Amino acid sequence: MNLIGVHELKADEKARILLPSALKKQLLPLLEEGFILKRSVFQKCLELYPMREWNQIMNKLSKLNRFVKKNNDFIRMYTAGVRTVDIDSNGRLLIPKDLVNYASIQSEIVLNAMGSWIEIWNKEAYESVVNNPDIDFAALAEEVMGDLNDNEST
Repeated sequence: MNLIGVHELKADEKARILLPSALKKQLLPLLEEGFILKRSVFQKCLELYPMREWNQIMNKLSKLNRFVKKNNDFIRMYTAGVRTVDIDSNGRLLIPKDLVNYASIQSEIVLNAMGSWIEIWNKEAYESVVNNPDIDFAALAEEVMGDLNDNEST
């Protein structure tokens, strides 16, 4: 799966968001399976995973030795606040109150597709992160992607 797009929208007073039609079309084959909504590891935003993708992540986590404390601590922290959520027939997603508070979700939000999952941001926080003057994106791109060989098959 390769979800694409950045979408600005508004949440209602109950913290429900209406998925943009372009994003809903991409998610259509996955709507019946449901989704997982969780706290992000690195940012104060939320991550929405299709159940299929979440199950792959959990399969990796289940291979960790639970008798190693740091593995157990990681799994606990990673799954803290995890919720099963559905997108209703109108294309709306209800964000639980504790996750609204965690990510400071207000009326203006951004949905940022990240390949196999979607980030849900407070709009101001998203703008602050993507426009961070302390990050030299060109240097970051070179460091992360510069050693990749375009001729390698994926």
